[in-house]
Amino acid sequence: MSEITVHVDGTPRRLTVDTRTTLLDALRERLGVTSPKKGCDHGQCGACTVLCGDRRVLSCLVLAVTQDGARVVTAEGLAARGQHDGERHGGERHDGGQRADDGLHPVQRAFIDCDAFQCGYCTPGQVVSAVGMLDEFALGWPSAVTEGTRPPRLDHAEVAERMSGNLCRCAAYVNIVPAVQRAAAASGTAAPGAEVAG
Repeated sequence: MSEITVHVDGTPRRLTVDTRTTLLDALRERLGVTSPKKGCDHGQCGACTVLCGDRRVLSCLVLAVTQDGARVVTAEGLAARGQHDGERHGGERHDGGQRADDGLHPVQRAFIDCDAFQCGYCTPGQVVSAVGMLDEFALGWPSAVTEGTRPPRLDHAEVAERMSGNLCRCAAYVNIVPAVQRAAAASGTAAPGAEVAG
């Protein structure tokens, strides 16, 4: 057993875990944070996606003991992310630091506006993954479909590739891709020279 402190959605949480406990199980079963979902439990569906240190991770594959002192953001904590997670990347928040009037993160608002979910089971993981993906895009990270050395263009193929680790059994992809593009445009995540295709 190990005692760890994990900063979940801006709140430090101290708990004792077995060294074999995954971050997903620690969040859901020990801390009552249920927005990350247990889908496949093998890192193949993306329903358990959270941000750890601003990088998206599959929490079912991460051992909780490796996250001692880590900042973990779930779908529940996205709206307050700027308050609790500090200024990222040298003081600049690449998600624009904006929240909708209703307190939602721009990605959350875009998913609602674009009706980018059906049953909703995968939605928290999709939303968190989209936030992490847009940060990666804003930093100019290429994907497998980025052409040459030019700045990436956030077109349908680019979004689909970058979100390919998140599965939706209801097949809401036709609305998920436009939601991600809308969120990128609304929050100003495009890197200099990058384009958001509408």
